Amino acid sequence: MTRQAIIQQIFERGREVFFNQVLQTKQQRLAALNRLEEELRASEKRLLKALKLDLNKSVHEAFMTEIGLIYGELSHAKKHLGRWMKPQRVGISLGQMPGRVRLHSDPYGCVLIMSPWNYPALLTINPLISALSAGNTVVLKPSAYSPHTSTVLEQIIRQAFPDDLVQIVTGGREENQALLDIPFDYIFFTGSPKVGRFVMEKAAQHLTPITLELGGKSPVIVDQTADIEQTAKRLLFGKLLNAGQTCIAPDHVFVHRYVKQKLIDALIKQSQLIFKDPTYVEDNWPRIISEKHFKRLKGLIEQNRVVYGGGSCTERQTIEFTIVDSPPLDSPVMQEEIFGPILPILVYDDLNQLIREQQQRPKPLALYLFTKDNRTEQRVLKELSFGGGCINDTVLHISSTKAPFGGVGNSGMGHYHGKYGFQTFSHQKTILKKSWFFDVSVRHHPYKSPDTKLPKWMLK
Repeated sequence: MTRQAIIQQIFERGREVFFNQVLQTKQQRLAALNRLEEELRASEKRLLKALKLDLNKSVHEAFMTEIGLIYGELSHAKKHLGRWMKPQRVGISLGQMPGRVRLHSDPYGCVLIMSPWNYPALLTINPLISALSAGNTVVLKPSAYSPHTSTVLEQIIRQAFPDDLVQIVTGGREENQALLDIPFDYIFFTGSPKVGRFVMEKAAQHLTPITLELGGKSPVIVDQTADIEQTAKRLLFGKLLNAGQTCIAPDHVFVHRYVKQKLIDALIKQSQLIFKDPTYVEDNWPRIISEKHFKRLKGLIEQNRVVYGGGSCTERQTIEFTIVDSPPLDSPVMQEEIFGPILPILVYDDLNQLIREQQQRPKPLALYLFTKDNRTEQRVLKELSFGGGCINDTVLHISSTKAPFGGVGNSGMGHYHGKYGFQTFSHQKTILKKSWFFDVSVRHHPYKSPDTKLPKWMLK
């Protein structure tokens, strides 16, 4: 049997299971989420070990940025699922009386979730939680670049869902291509804007609805009022997670000229405190995912003026935290999403000019502003478009189960987390139920008068 035929069979099995109505009730969906959680907890040590093998993530970082967030999403979904599933009553017009209108959240059917390598557990399982909560059957496609984690995820899925509520396909580009040739009922993709465009083109062939969680160059703005010591500490927190291989990592910094050197000095001081022990670095500093990515990052460093760091280890495939001073805006490090531990520092003098320049750039997935000035805060929030972000911190906005996460423009479309993920994987079906008690005769043929006053009044 060909690869395409096997994947077609997987899809048809997913739709068959969906139409058997095995996820129609709250109890059925809770049972599926409980089975998933049981297998995740039973496999937690193996999952942590796999993340170590794939990315050299420490137990602390892997739990803080992946496993713990998965448990939080599961707990939130199970607690609120009944409320999310309940049909929502909305107001009606006079012309719809007597009757009532309710919004029903219907699952799409058999959905495809394609996840990346940088947070291979979190970005596979969290969308899965949303899809199952909404009542869909799921085909998962984890990344080929994190094979150890993909293997453990496959074992978890097969153990938790022997009934094929969730199926998993492993492999590389050929499998991705074969999956995208299938008319799934919904596609949820996390990855680069370049691949996201291709996924969207393929989805358009079947008019398949889609969510794209992409990336981009997420800027940091530090003005002259910021607490520089705290700024450096919090900026490094976001930049160093997974060695910068994070879609919402601070990509580059625009700092007011007045505090530029203070910020650089504070970043160097904080970095030296973190990396003073070589043993700590070996055990806790994530590796760059592939040789190709490693060489690309080294090339970005070599082309620019390095004021701190710049070293690398080919054997361990690691790169030091590196500060690059004032690279040209048309240089590769300022044109490409860095996705690594390289931090360009650029100065600005005039906030008005900086905002105008940022308005001309692709909309980023995140933006971070460090300031004590409320007027600056309001201007940045109102005048710049971006997926989400923080004031006086970095990346923590992604951790909330009560708020949506997603991009805009070049950084993606759609969102998820908590009820917003449930809504993403649900079709909102509007149903009007009329009473037999009364009917409005003016709407029926034959129309007796050219006067529109009554229809206008009824349609208010």
